[in-house]
Amino acid sequence: MSGAHARNKPRAKSAGPVSGLGTERAGPKSGLGTEITASLVVFLVALPLCIGVAVASGVPAELGIISGVIGGLVVGAIRGSTLQVSGPAAGLAALVAETVAEHGLAMLGVIVLLSGVLQIVLGLVRLGRMFQAISLAVVQGMLAGIGLPLMFSQAYPMADAKAPGSPIENMAGIPGLLADILTDRQAVIAALLGVVTIVLSFVWKKVPGPLKKIPAALVAVGIGIAVAALPGVEVKTLQVGNLLASVQVPGAEEFAGLADVAIISSVLTFTVIASAESLFTAAAVDRMHSGPRTRYNTELIAQGTGNTLAGLLGALPITAVVARSSANVQAGARTRLSRTLHGLWLLGFALLLPQVLALIPISVLAGVLVHSGWKLFAPEEFPKMWRQDRGEFVVMTVTTLVIVATALLEGVLVGLAAGIVLAALRMSQTVIRQHVEEDTAKVVMAGNATFLRLPKVIEALESAAASGKPRIRLDLTGVTHLDHACRSQVEEFTAQQRGRGLRVELLMPGPARTADPAPSEAEPHTWPAPGPGVEWFYLDTRPLPDDYAEHPPLVG
Repeated sequence: MSGAHARNKPRAKSAGPVSGLGTERAGPKSGLGTEITASLVVFLVALPLCIGVAVASGVPAELGIISGVIGGLVVGAIRGSTLQVSGPAAGLAALVAETVAEHGLAMLGVIVLLSGVLQIVLGLVRLGRMFQAISLAVVQGMLAGIGLPLMFSQAYPMADAKAPGSPIENMAGIPGLLADILTDRQAVIAALLGVVTIVLSFVWKKVPGPLKKIPAALVAVGIGIAVAALPGVEVKTLQVGNLLASVQVPGAEEFAGLADVAIISSVLTFTVIASAESLFTAAAVDRMHSGPRTRYNTELIAQGTGNTLAGLLGALPITAVVARSSANVQAGARTRLSRTLHGLWLLGFALLLPQVLALIPISVLAGVLVHSGWKLFAPEEFPKMWRQDRGEFVVMTVTTLVIVATALLEGVLVGLAAGIVLAALRMSQTVIRQHVEEDTAKVVMAGNATFLRLPKVIEALESAAASGKPRIRLDLTGVTHLDHACRSQVEEFTAQQRGRGLRVELLMPGPARTADPAPSEAEPHTWPAPGPGVEWFYLDTRPLPDDYAEHPPLVG
């Protein structure tokens, strides 16, 4: 027992905050060699993704590398999440491409810069956990809505062709793309390289032995470089320039564009999507290891710092990335050192070996992104959600379809609205039981009676009035929330039916109130509030009219 107790002490202590880079523990102690090895693995995964995301975003490849370097050296060095790795994300590629096409590359830096500042503000006011309140169905729908267009848009670069434009146009153009591929030998070679990349991405983890530890994307890049070097092969390869020359610091003219409402809308969109993706990824990465949990507000500040710097340099927006983060965890990393070093390897490679990047076929990078799009789309989540919760399935599907048909911001807003409506409907569960006993039609309600259930309430009241019984008894004591609309309807119904000669007994929820005197009484009179043992109050004690039998039942 004493030995077990002694072993537990250091584990508990290591879970607390520790100052200094790379000193936090996410499990068993690891050496410097393990951290360096893990950083190299993350670097090999990140390199093709950084370049591929930049190409898919319609910006120079160098900007993707710059964002990857910032994600490692800047975001990785800040205490937020221990093992989460950040960089340019495939999930934002379509949004960046749309923004660049509409506002120009120069404005991208301003938008990313302002988004980073907003993220820092959100973290400082401790709203980091606010993003955890978003419905999981909306998040999965958002990811699917990002992944599906990404796959179709990258199908064209896989064949060295240019995508038509919008997601709908890209989908509609696939048959024509296939026809063009079959008539062009070089397009066939490029497409085959892309297909091989996709297949490798799916099956490489099943390769036996130590080979599976090599990232599938790196293997695909190696094959692509070898094929592109063969005589007679003329597939398009990556064009890489000077890393430092690609930096575009926003000027006064770009900042003046903030007066445009469309620019402000883009800033808000980037802020929400980048923050949500980073913090949802943090939650996923936390489930992969047993070390310190993510500090959500600090992580949001870290992401904002990275995006602020990326915006100043005119680079791509940064988010946490699941592919790199999971590779970091699986490689045995335990501290922030591994993710920070991966940024250093990216910087060194881009500065010292840029000629190697120019050998990579674009179709291979497109294949990497098609695989990323498939993982974002996650089609298996749709039937799973259908089995678990059909209401959430509807929210998830609506979010996905609206994003594909319109844009990311509109789809997320519609998804959030659908999620709120679903939650409101479920919170407004009203149980209504009706039965007739002798001369009384009884209606008993329980649950939350809100305006969303008003049609059901009205139907029950009308049914009681149409029963033809001389007495109606309404019991609402089981109602936990009665909003103004339902309360007004019940009270109006009661007054209306009493006015028609029916005897209505009403038991309302909440503190007891005195009842209004019966109109037939000569002197004003109020009834005392009932005690805890009294079942009915607000009773209508007036005698039935002599000619009641001649009155047909009325529906109020």
